[in-house]
Amino acid sequence: MKSNFDHCAALVRETDRDRYLATLFAPEARREGLFALYAFNGEIARVRDVAREPMPGEIRLQWWREVLEGKRDGEAAAHPVAAALMATVKRHKLSQETLIALIDARTFDLYDDPFPTLDDLDNYAVLTWSALLSLAAQILGAANEASGILLRHAGIALAIDHLLLSLPRHASRHQLYVPLEVLQRHGAKSDELFAGHDSEQLKAALAELRRHARRQLHAAMMEAGQVPVQLMPALLPLALVGPQLARMDRRGYEPFRPEPLSRLRRQWLLWRAARDPKRIFAV
Repeated sequence: MKSNFDHCAALVRETDRDRYLATLFAPEARREGLFALYAFNGEIARVRDVAREPMPGEIRLQWWREVLEGKRDGEAAAHPVAAALMATVKRHKLSQETLIALIDARTFDLYDDPFPTLDDLDNYAVLTWSALLSLAAQILGAANEASGILLRHAGIALAIDHLLLSLPRHASRHQLYVPLEVLQRHGAKSDELFAGHDSEQLKAALAELRRHARRQLHAAMMEAGQVPVQLMPALLPLALVGPQLARMDRRGYEPFRPEPLSRLRRQWLLWRAARDPKRIFAV
């Protein structure tokens, strides 16, 4: 069993370094569960990249549903991420309903249908990014009503930051995460986005998304005073959102050539926020 968790830790270190580093600030007894959760999240978040077509992707997501429902026990035992996840579900009494809802929400990633409204994007973010934070809070023993409100806002901010950085990859395969109502509000067109046309209208639409992300950061900060300090390792990646959005605000920002924060700066921001948790919500 230990080797399964070691596999998860190595996978997270390779594919989700920010969460890997953040998890190192968690109590040692909680790290294995976090690594298993984040490795599972990586598996379902990259289904579109691996499957390429909707039907194989649907089959992969259905396999994970059946693992959680106890219908694939033999196969799950031989799969290091699935085995570690199921052990974590049992050890920390994770909500299987939340995990299955997270899988269901990821079905959206398999298709090219757009979000009609900003509320639709928010709902997707809550079912995926916020849900992941909520599950991490359960592992850390830090779940309560106040943290639930904070995690909702934090998940939306994290999702928007990720989608803005992933815009070139999504556009190249005609996948649209910028809500249609936001594009229309600024006169931007999805066809231009898919063609990689860096118009002023598109920049205005993306600027609105950044403002929305900042509002979510501020709303999360307003709840932070009632949140258990044990939750901090799950929230640390949020400390990267404000600085990344600020970089996108600079003159000359090119949406199809986003500049992620360097690995060294990301690591420094995480370390600084761990020492002073107020910096997690910097906008």
